Formats: sequence, structure tokens, C-alpha cells
Amino acid sequence: MLSEPINLTLHLRVDLLACDRKVDGTVLSNLQPDRPRRRTQSLRQEYEQFILQRIEEYKDQLSRAQVLGLGDEAVRDLEVGPEGQLVLTEILMLDHVDRIIKKRLRLPTFRRWREKHVNMRRAQRQPTHWGLASDTPLSKIVPLLEESDLTLVVGTQVAAVGFLVAAHDIDVLLIDQDLAGVQATESHAAAEALAGRFQALVISLGGWFPDVNPTLVVMDPNLIASLDDTTAARVIKLLQDRTVPGGAHVVLGLPPAGGGDLVPPDRWQHHYGGWRTERSKRVGRSSWFLARRP
Repeated sequence: MLSEPINLTLHLRVDLLACDRKVDGTVLSNLQPDRPRRRTQSLRQEYEQFILQRIEEYKDQLSRAQVLGLGDEAVRDLEVGPEGQLVLTEILMLDHVDRIIKKRLRLPTFRRWREKHVNMRRAQRQPTHWGLASDTPLSKIVPLLEESDLTLVVGTQVAAVGFLVAAHDIDVLLIDQDLAGVQATESHAAAEALAGRFQALVISLGGWFPDVNPTLVVMDPNLIASLDDTTAARVIKLLQDRTVPGGAHVVLGLPPAGGGDLVPPDRWQHHYGGWRTERSKRVGRSSWFLARRP
């Protein structure tokens, strides 16, 4: 319903500067989710999310003066009454700002985006696309995951596994203690058009833990090794308790981000009594450890 005539220039500026219209999928430390709900999306919905993400990224890069100028441009385009008065809702004004940005960025039509998206998704479902070895257990585990399953990724260094799983239309929750790393991971997921399946959460390992029950848990050995032995054991025990029967834990051999010796993926094998375990025959970056819950 249309509002009474008002001067929307000021209102629009306030709304743009407030940056309240955030893209779904950004989850930081103030959110404590239950198990993430499956979001069945059509290609059209994924396209609309892609467009909105690009628009919000563009807004975030603008200076205050540029944001205000954008609002003024929208007001001029939609001015219909005397003395700059408008008979329009603020939502309509914000939608027009989005159209201006879409035109500036020359964002693709749905048809063009769909053609590229289908090919991209096909490539994203290959482990090698993310720099992962093709012979890891993930190559066999990920395609067998069901749409109701959840994958929990512990550590931004193994975010590539989360992207691989998300590309198979399976929900992923990544947790880490580093805010900057989590934000960078979320941006990467959005750039790969995976934000609809990928969430990230900042937590303090050993403290509060999200109420989730994953089928697959993938751990960064360097992150676990950075904890004291008591905390590391408590985190591993918690992950084991939360994992559904028949679920799996995978630890990949990864060099520390700051350099140093590689942490053996099977370092915590002694914590997996009663689980079926398997280790790779290789050493170094191609090594891995797999444990299946009975």
C-alpha cells in the first residue's frame, strides 16, 4: 500500500547506511542454531541469491558519500511530484537502488547465469577442483551423503572440503575460533555460489558448541593440535557424541598455515576405541585418517 507523500531522500540514505538488508547465510558468533534446516532451492532462487550477494558486496565497497549519491540518484529517477515529494514506499526505493547497481555491474541474465552455473557446479563436485587428492575417503563418502545429512567442518583450513560437500547440495556448517578466517570463508562460499548450503560460525573450542548432529565431521589437525591436550580430548569426545551412528570422522594431512612440521592425521587415533579406523598408506600432505562410528 502506498504511503503518504514524504521526502524519501533522507529515509533512503538512512536505510542504505544502516546496511540492514544482509544476504541469508551469514552466521557469526551471535547466532546459536539448532540443526541447520535444509533449504531446497531452485536454480531461479540460487540466481536471485547470487544477484543479491553481488549487490550487497558492491554496497559494502562504497564510501559514505557514494552511498548517499546512489540514494540521490534513485530519488531523481523516481521523482513524480512537486518539490521533490514522492508517493512511494521506502521498499520500492531500495529496490530501485538495487536495479541501478545491477545495471552498473552488468550482472548476467538468468539464462546466461544458468548456462555457466551448471558447468561450474559439475566442476565443483570434483575433489581436485578444490585442491584435494582424488583418492581420499571423501571421494567415496561425499557422493553417498543424503540430503538430510549435515557435514561439520572444524577449521577454516579444511574449508575446501566444505565447499566440495556444499556443491553436492548437502548442508555444511564450518566452525573455527578465528573471526577473520570465518568471514573470508563465507565470502569464498558466496563467490562460488555455495552460500545457500554453507554456513560458518565462530566459537571457542572447548566452550559452547552448536546443537548439531553431523553425519560427516572433517577436522583440521593443526587447529586441534593448537589446543591443550585436555581441551583437544574434550572436543574430540564431543564431536564423537554428536556424530550420528554410522557417521564418519576424517582428518586430512595439512601443513600448518604458518609453516612447521605436519601434524600426523592419526595423532588422535587412540581416542577412537570402538570405532572402525583406517589410515592412508601415504605420508605427508596426501595422508589421512578415517574413523567410522558403529
